[in-house]
Amino acid sequence: MIYNILNGDALAYSFPDSKIEGDIIVVREALIDGDLSGNDLHAFWHSRAEYLQSTESEYHDKVVSEFEKIRNAPEDSEFNLWFEYDLFCQVNMWFVIWVINSFSAKKKVYAVYTSYLDSSSKHFWNGFGPADSDQLQVCFSDRILLNDNDLQLADDLWTAYKNGALEQLARLATHRSSAFPYLREVVEAHIGRFPKEGTKARPERVLEDIIKNSSTDFHEVCKEFWRREAIYGFGDTQVKELYDKVMCHR
Repeated sequence: MIYNILNGDALAYSFPDSKIEGDIIVVREALIDGDLSGNDLHAFWHSRAEYLQSTESEYHDKVVSEFEKIRNAPEDSEFNLWFEYDLFCQVNMWFVIWVINSFSAKKKVYAVYTSYLDSSSKHFWNGFGPADSDQLQVCFSDRILLNDNDLQLADDLWTAYKNGALEQLARLATHRSSAFPYLREVVEAHIGRFPKEGTKARPERVLEDIIKNSSTDFHEVCKEFWRREAIYGFGDTQVKELYDKVMCHR
């Protein structure tokens, strides 16, 4: 069985036009934010539902049911992980691989990245959104097979991330893997969210500078933040929370 695991519904709408073989599984989570507690998946899902202010039934139907497709996949399944390079997507990807690793069935796991984009382009971190069917086919043909070391690395990355173990994350980021080509930069960006004593977090410093020198209008601030710090992959929700915090302390 072949599965294409997509990070969010945006790509899911256009993906069938690419005629790429396989069933679609959609990850509808944003693990870059919120409560990650829980010693097993059931407790973890409960924590996430509470954080997102969703009923367990709603959360199960929208989110958990998609992950159950992964856990119920037959032996020798192939998983194509359509995730982007930014922190938001990479954290979700680490978790997906952790879920895949949690069952012992033989499987093949591939990372499908936005190889149609030039790394020097200002849109490099923007992802699959603008891609047409031919470009999605290019990304698929450039997919990367994850070996056992890659799968274990993703497992360890998720565990360290979930536990807030920043030093362990930094150590893991020194591993070189074609499956995670911007791992060091992504982990550094994440660590930058937790300032050392006497300093402010990297995203807040950037927002303060934008607000001070460019604009206080949220939409303008948001666009400029995305331009400067696309590596985070933050959506409106994450930027608005930080924006409100900075504006409150002006």
